[in-house]
Amino acid sequence: MSTEGRKDSTEGGSSSRTAAGSSAAADQQQQQQQQQTSAALSRYESQKKRDWNTFGQYLKNQTPPVALSQCNCNHVVEFMRYLDQFGKTKVHLHGCVFFGQPDPPAPCTCPLRQAWGSLDALIGRLRAAYEEHGGSPETNPFGNGAIRVYLREVKECQAKARGIPYKKKKRKRSQLKGNEEDNQPKLLP
Repeated sequence: MSTEGRKDSTEGGSSSRTAAGSSAAADQQQQQQQQQTSAALSRYESQKKRDWNTFGQYLKNQTPPVALSQCNCNHVVEFMRYLDQFGKTKVHLHGCVFFGQPDPPAPCTCPLRQAWGSLDALIGRLRAAYEEHGGSPETNPFGNGAIRVYLREVKECQAKARGIPYKKKKRKRSQLKGNEEDNQPKLLP
């Protein structure tokens, strides 16, 4: 009997150790999955998170600090102007001898700015991040028309300063499609 008692106690002890071991293994597996998820963020997601945090810090550093709920398109435009100090794109001023030249032969003292393409991508990421953080599309300050106007002005200004003419692309007429569809015979249900 004593061997049976030992057998039972051994089985009971091993099953409790197995349960504890599988629980620890499950916890470890869950932690690894969380680490992989955070490590596996796409480049876009990483940039979006970094941009969101940078914008939030910018709002906190305002005097007085601005709450995200109080943020409007003016704050966004000022943020883009603030970012110009970290830009790497040379934008020639009107008085510069190299204004309008795509490849200037010598350096000049014109300021460096953020390229309009970088700003456009930034606004797209911030617009998405705003909505992911609970903001509604109707109140999204990054989707405001004033932002699009500002970006268009930056694009045109930078294109002129580099001597690259900016022309709007002509849209194909959707009326042609509509006319073709009207001429097609319609099947009755």
